[in-house]
Amino acid sequence: MENERSSTAGKPIRCKAAVSRKPGEPLVIEEIMVAPPNPHEVRIRIICTSLCHTDITFWKMKDPPAIFPRILGHEAVGVVESVGDDVLEFSEGDYILPVFISDCGECTDCISKKSNLCSKIPFQLSPWMPRYGTSRFTDLKGEVLYHFVSVSSFSEYTVVDTANIVKVDPSVPPNRACLLGCGVATGVGAAWRTANVEAGSTVAIFGLGAIGLAVAEGARLCGATKIIGVDVNPEKFEIGKKFGITDFVSAKECSSTPVSQVINEMTGGGADYCFECVGMVSLVHEAYACCRKGWGKTIVIGYDKPESQLSFSSFEVLHSGKTLMGSWYGGLKPKYDVPVLLKQYLNKELRLDDFVTHELKFEDINKAFDLLIKGKCIRTVIWMASENVPPT
Repeated sequence: MENERSSTAGKPIRCKAAVSRKPGEPLVIEEIMVAPPNPHEVRIRIICTSLCHTDITFWKMKDPPAIFPRILGHEAVGVVESVGDDVLEFSEGDYILPVFISDCGECTDCISKKSNLCSKIPFQLSPWMPRYGTSRFTDLKGEVLYHFVSVSSFSEYTVVDTANIVKVDPSVPPNRACLLGCGVATGVGAAWRTANVEAGSTVAIFGLGAIGLAVAEGARLCGATKIIGVDVNPEKFEIGKKFGITDFVSAKECSSTPVSQVINEMTGGGADYCFECVGMVSLVHEAYACCRKGWGKTIVIGYDKPESQLSFSSFEVLHSGKTLMGSWYGGLKPKYDVPVLLKQYLNKELRLDDFVTHELKFEDINKAFDLLIKGKCIRTVIWMASENVPPT
C-alpha cells in the first residue's frame, strides 16, 4: 500500500467516475483524470458513497446553479491517497469523511460555539474547488468536469479541501460512516445542536424521508417522549417507529382539518419543537402554527425554491413568542461533532444501521437513483469495489 501511494503522489490519476452529462439522464460510468491536490487540498480514494436527495435535485436541474458535465455525490468515506503542500492535519492513509460545509478552525464563526457557518470558506454552490476557482477533473478528451459542493464522491478518486474533511475512527464501517456526510447528520444535528431538544419534550416532524427519520432519531437520543411524524404515506409510521416515532398523522387523511390543528389537539396546545423536512413553504407555516406559543421552536431543514417567501403578520410573531430558525447541516461543527456521533454509533446509541436499506456496486449507481426517486429506500450505499458489496 505504501508503494502504491508513493507511486501516484504528485501525478494525475486515471480512474472511473459516474458523470452527469445532461439533466435527468442516466449517469455515465467513464474514465477520467484526477489532478494532484493543490496546497491545502488532499486527494482521496473513495471507498463507498451514499445517495442523497440533493444529488437528485441537482441531477434534474436544468438552470443555474446547475452545470454539466458534473460529478455529483457528497456522502462518502475514503482514504487519503496524497496531500498537497501546507497540509499538516492529514497524512496518506488517513481514513476520512468529506463534508460539504467547511470547518476552517480559524475564522470567528468556526472558533465560536454558536455557529457552524464558516466565513473564511463559506458554502457555495460552486462547480470549482473552493480556494482556487478551478477543477481537478477532466475527461479523457481534456474537457473540464465540474465539482459538486466541494466533495464529488461519485468518482473512485476525488480532491477535497482540508477544511471539508473529518478524520474517522477506522473501527466504524465505511457503509455507516458515510451517512454522516449529509442527511443523517443533518437530521440528528437539527434535534441535538440546532433545537437542543429537551428530555420529556414533544416533537413534530413534517416529512419522514431520511432527514425526517434522522430528526426523530436525534429527538429520541435527546429524550423526547412524544415524537409525532407527519407524512402523506401511512407506511412511514412503521418505518418511523424504529427511529423513535411514537405517533403519526397522515396528511392525506386529515380531510379539511389542517394538520396543525390536529397536532395542537394531540399536544394540548402545540409541540415544543417542530421540524420542516420537506422543503415546502406551506409546511413551514403549518409547523409554525402547531409550535407551542411562548417557547416553541420551528426548525426549517428542507429547502424550497430560492424565490419562495414566508409570510407572517407582525402581530403573530410578536404575540406568539415562538422561534423560527434554519438549520444548515444540523448546526453541526463537522470536525468536532461528527466524531461524537460516530462514537455514539460505536456505543450502540445512534442507530445508523436501519438507515441503510440497499447496497449496490458502483456500476449500478443508476439503480440507486431509481430507488430513491421511487421512494423505495432510505439510504443506498454504493461501493466502489464490487467485492465489498455484501451478499443479498
